[in-house]
Amino acid sequence: MNTDETHLLTGAYVLHALPPDEHDRFERHLPSCPSCAQEVRELAATAGRLGSAVSVTPPAAMKREVMSRIATERQEPPVVARRTQRAGGRRRLAASRFALAACVAAAAAFGGVAVWQHREAEDARTAARAAERAADELSAVLSAPDAKVSAGKLPDGAGATVVVSRERDRAVFVASAMPRPPAGKVYQLWFSDGDAMRPAGLLDASGGSGAVMMEGPVDGASGMGITLEPAGGSPRPTSAPLAVMDFPA
Repeated sequence: MNTDETHLLTGAYVLHALPPDEHDRFERHLPSCPSCAQEVRELAATAGRLGSAVSVTPPAAMKREVMSRIATERQEPPVVARRTQRAGGRRRLAASRFALAACVAAAAAFGGVAVWQHREAEDARTAARAAERAADELSAVLSAPDAKVSAGKLPDGAGATVVVSRERDRAVFVASAMPRPPAGKVYQLWFSDGDAMRPAGLLDASGGSGAVMMEGPVDGASGMGITLEPAGGSPRPTSAPLAVMDFPA
């Protein structure tokens, strides 16, 4: 390897991509070449900043995949024209820019995957925490010492049960065998405050069976109702109730 070719190894050296013999030869070259030493410092600082931007470690499978593909790619040495020292300087600058671009591309690729994984993991943790809180709230109402139950039937034969805890000021609606609502419609729950109906949340659009915490406090409501509303729900009922149930005294 001649001197001009040695100058082109700064990027590979910073990325620890040189074989042992070239690595040792380049390290012997560094003390006598201020230009290469400066490029190594700049590239190392850039790679370090890019790498520290994301703290999540890429999966081991990614490294195995990259290394297996590298083994199948033919590596060609750079073509260096032996001209003037000025031309050599231009080549070194171009090569350094290419190495820096490679650093940026590599960091962006691995960093992008790591950021995606981090966001996916955080979303999963957030969903798990929300589900755990909802389960705890349901359990607290269903197991409350003052919990009282009222059950009924919907016109299509589905079962409807409401559990009320005045002490906790909350109510849970339990559905069984509810059919899927028509397209563009959703089941909506309501608190009955005398002659007024107050929104109390939506049921899962798939129907079926399950328990849901009614949204908002019981706050003296005497009962509840369920209607079919446009997707997204309504601020007030737009159809006759499918069922109206009194809360237990």
